[in-house]
Amino acid sequence: MNTTDSLANFFAEKICNTAFDDLPKESLHWAKMGIIDTVGVTIAGSHEPCALLIAKALDLQNHPSPSKQLLASVWGGKLFCAPADAALINGTAAHALDFDDCNNTLGGHPSAPILPALFALSDVNTITPQDFLTAYILGFEVETKIAMCVNFHHYTKGWHPTATLGTFGAAAACAKLLNLDLQQTATALALAASSAAGIKANFGTMTKPMHVGKSAKEGLMAAKLAQAGYTANTESVFEHHQGFFEVFNGKGFYEPTKAREFWAKPWDIVEPGIAIKQYPCCGSTHPAVDVAIDIHNSPDFNINNILHIRAWIHERRLTHTNRPFPKSELDAKFSLQYVIARALLEGKVGIEHFENNIFLKQDVQNLLSKISVSAYNEQMFDPSNHFGARVEIEFKNGKRLTQSVLQPHGRTSSNPLSKKQLSNKYELCTKKYLSPSGIELTQDWIENMLSQKHVSSLSTLIQNHLI
Repeated sequence: MNTTDSLANFFAEKICNTAFDDLPKESLHWAKMGIIDTVGVTIAGSHEPCALLIAKALDLQNHPSPSKQLLASVWGGKLFCAPADAALINGTAAHALDFDDCNNTLGGHPSAPILPALFALSDVNTITPQDFLTAYILGFEVETKIAMCVNFHHYTKGWHPTATLGTFGAAAACAKLLNLDLQQTATALALAASSAAGIKANFGTMTKPMHVGKSAKEGLMAAKLAQAGYTANTESVFEHHQGFFEVFNGKGFYEPTKAREFWAKPWDIVEPGIAIKQYPCCGSTHPAVDVAIDIHNSPDFNINNILHIRAWIHERRLTHTNRPFPKSELDAKFSLQYVIARALLEGKVGIEHFENNIFLKQDVQNLLSKISVSAYNEQMFDPSNHFGARVEIEFKNGKRLTQSVLQPHGRTSSNPLSKKQLSNKYELCTKKYLSPSGIELTQDWIENMLSQKHVSSLSTLIQNHLI
């Protein structure tokens, strides 16, 4: 097979020919950070309706004594099911709170489509941590390099890159984990092209996290089907006049050469790296939340004397976050106005702020009526920066308080959250479902995962320490 005549074959060659020892040490550090964050947010989201309803729709029942040769674990409970269904449910749970990691190149969430699929396969196969990490990093690289080819037109057009591109990441990772050959791996990617889906019109509903679950499931199924002998167009599935690039982006709006040019230069999981979220809401709102919290903590701030609040973020991010009066808890996660109001009121934005219809409280509604949002211009931020935010408070006495950030804290590997902040987030996410010893033991397992024998032992550890 000529491995240079199509992008699917190019990726297949890179996936098949990259071994654990070829990966930079920095990539392993960041991979473990992505894993601990994803495990935490998946457990936190495991009891959200969007995940529970999928299990109900699939007519799944609890199995107290599963056959580990056949069934994978659904985290957060005692449910075991087929690996593809576990990937679907856990993938949905991973994105249920919109608290999972992000990546600037992808323009979305890189780990949630990949890791639930890998963990599901690891539950029913003997997988070493070295093979697991290799598969994860390669899947991450595939989805982000495709993102280089299509963004940001892809994002602006209305596709949900986490889902459309995450399907390829999951397929690539699962193909590597299953040790598929060149032809099978290219086939898995070609199959993924026909499974990629997810539109931003469904943001603010249960369907958005389900996008991610479906990406995990479809990526896993693409690899399993390729392994079984399924066929797909490996020679031009990306480049065909009715292929992925033309259908999803359109002529003149993609650059396929970027994937080859920038493969592992650097590894995307290293730079720009994984953005670990501090707040369980849409990442596009986070720069403004950072600013609002800083203003809340300012000695000149008095919430009782506010006349008007103005906020500016990038136009691309404003499109799906300009929601003046959210209509549901999920809608509130995408409301720039709501999260600014919450940050100004309490100096924080946490999981509890999207529960029990707290967004309808009168003090919040009063503040929402005072907030106006706009897209920032070139005088405020460099045109190349789409992660900045500015918030201005006008008080009744005529005074103004204005602050800005260039990007939210934790957005890139050069501006990371501390180990302590990540650990605190993990505890916040898991404390309702894991015992204190379970929280500590699962964190230690991930931190020292290279000394573990089999990846399936993490699922067992989680199951054994459920509250």
